[in-house]
Amino acid sequence: MAAATAELRITKEALDDLYARLNRREFVRPDPLEVLYDYPDLADREIAGLVAACLSYGRVRSIVNSVRTVLGRMPLPARFLAEASAKSLREAFADFKHRFATGRELAALLLGVKRLVERHGSLQAAFVAGLAAEHADVVPALIRFAGELREAAGGLDAHLLPCPTRGSACKRLNLFLRWMARRDAVDPGGWDGVSPAKLLVPLDVHMHRICRALGLTRRDSADLRTAVEVTNAFRAFAPDDPVRYDFALTRLGIRPDTDLDAFLAKWGQQTA
Repeated sequence: MAAATAELRITKEALDDLYARLNRREFVRPDPLEVLYDYPDLADREIAGLVAACLSYGRVRSIVNSVRTVLGRMPLPARFLAEASAKSLREAFADFKHRFATGRELAALLLGVKRLVERHGSLQAAFVAGLAAEHADVVPALIRFAGELREAAGGLDAHLLPCPTRGSACKRLNLFLRWMARRDAVDPGGWDGVSPAKLLVPLDVHMHRICRALGLTRRDSADLRTAVEVTNAFRAFAPDDPVRYDFALTRLGIRPDTDLDAFLAKWGQQTA
């Protein structure tokens, strides 16, 4: 488990201390997760969460602004999509733009969401349809869910909907699953059909750097294989909830009062 560079090993005590200090609602903003708190109804929350996750690339304040722009045009998202048509969605978001995502692509994504909900009854049911008891993690279900959503949308570029079959870590989709399947001070939960034990760490460049520093992986690429490896490492600390520490760890180096080097100086242990 030791990293190739830092040769450090982290302890459960250190991770639990970090979780206790930083896994708090007051430390969420600014983060796209904050918009989910506006939706007490699960049918609305899962749609808002998927929109927020799919747009979660770029600068965080820009992400939050884009997500709020989209959701501001679809109050009560479940009802909005139930009553929408392909044409009305294209018209509603014709002028929308977020980084590489256009209004037409967003409309296609929302049309795909609408069709999945009509087909399965909810996004949770659509995801659970691909999740079997013998699956060690959510990867098979993630592949099926992303594929079905892409098909229902009539095709989507990877910058809006990542493709796990191409080896992507699918950080944004795994972030969405964390929000929906976990329930604590930060994650609102609601998807009781998906066990937190099967979740995958939402791995991006920032989290990958942290995990290498903590000695959880030696791999150079922040890809799906690395996400699985890191998640398995976290299972040694929290077998029933391996992504438990994700939010707290990703605050390191982001919040002005946190620092990865200081954390390592306090908790890191040299390995033989």
